[in-house]
Amino acid sequence: MSDRSEDDWFERALAERRRQADDGEGPDVDGVDETDEVDAPAGIDRSTEGERTDAETEAEGDETPAGDDAGPESLFEEDFATALENVELPTLEPTDVVADAETLDFGFNGPGEAEFDDETFESALARIDLGIDGLDRMIQGGVPERSLMVAIGGAGTGKTTFGLQFLAHGLERDERAVFITLEETRQRVIDSATEKGFPFDAYVESGQLAVVDVDPVEMAKGLASIRSDLPRLIEEFEATRLVLDSVSLLEMMYDDRARRRNEIFDFTQSLKAAGVTALLTSEASSETPYASRYGVVEYLTDAVFVLRYVRSENLPETRLAIEIQKIRDANHSRDTKPYEITGEGLEVYQQANLF
Repeated sequence: MSDRSEDDWFERALAERRRQADDGEGPDVDGVDETDEVDAPAGIDRSTEGERTDAETEAEGDETPAGDDAGPESLFEEDFATALENVELPTLEPTDVVADAETLDFGFNGPGEAEFDDETFESALARIDLGIDGLDRMIQGGVPERSLMVAIGGAGTGKTTFGLQFLAHGLERDERAVFITLEETRQRVIDSATEKGFPFDAYVESGQLAVVDVDPVEMAKGLASIRSDLPRLIEEFEATRLVLDSVSLLEMMYDDRARRRNEIFDFTQSLKAAGVTALLTSEASSETPYASRYGVVEYLTDAVFVLRYVRSENLPETRLAIEIQKIRDANHSRDTKPYEITGEGLEVYQQANLF
């Protein structure tokens, strides 16, 4: 992880809210009295201390996330503060292992033969495209706005690339976006996207994109505070798309299964409250490629995409396949389709047959 700044966006936002509360210009931080103590990342100074509420004590539980005695002093990079400060906010328009390799067929069904009829999908829900052409054509009408999605896959299946492509599609349409990484440094994310032809460096410079570098231990320690403040800050930034890469690193901070489930549930609810269309990435279970590492997040999300390897002794190379496990309020293909990770992102062959 990169070095953390003493003066990051999260702390500055909190400090400003305290100043407004002290001056009578706005509500107290988190909507409670300043004397109420809220779990917060190390480095955030509390001017007063008080009794914890019963709800906070119960939420904290008996377990303590690993790494309590160590960790950086602050949570996020200061660059997000720059993105949030003094920007002109635009008006946004609503809008498997194969038993017999001989059964594999990566040929096309035929020129111009579509997976779905081109009829208009009747729905009152506003919908968006993901930005992955072949995958978007597997979803009739698009994903409902403000959905919470998860991309599940093993190492090297392109989960992070999925997230970059999803944000890039929105940024190209003048939307605002947030990328929160628990795995890489902030600069590594920007460089990786730029190398694929997504000019994240320019988007960050213009204030249209915020790339946030987070230590998973610190995030787990201050998750109660983050859940409270993240929706408000995202709303102020007017982000319409968000990626968290990856939720598995956050989940592993909790040894107790019940607490892990409760914390992740509350966090996903806070993302829904933020009003963004959000994509989480998750490592696949070691037992099956069709479930997440801890078997929780797929039940808390509105859409699940499974990215996996197709291996056979008779195949010269490993293949990649994607399928849509579910999308609430949307018709979609249940076929498994091959895809590749190219220099420009994921390319899904929607008209190709895998089996």
